[in-house]
Amino acid sequence: MELGLAWLAAGIGVGISVLGAGTGIGRLGAAALEAASRQPETAAETRTLMLIAAALIEGIALIACIVCILLAVKTA
Repeated sequence: MELGLAWLAAGIGVGISVLGAGTGIGRLGAAALEAASRQPETAAETRTLMLIAAALIEGIALIACIVCILLAVKTA
């Protein structure tokens, strides 16, 4: 019973972290497109900054997934 609840909690935690990362990257992309449309001459710099921020967001989501899985495995 406890093992099933641990895996359920891990799944919910992973789902929430992935939803948060997806929302963050979506908002980041929208803001970058808006910035590039307002100032086309800075589009290359905006794209670079957007990719760095997206990588950091994905890194946080990946770490959250690993932590959730490790917590579920530890209770087994």
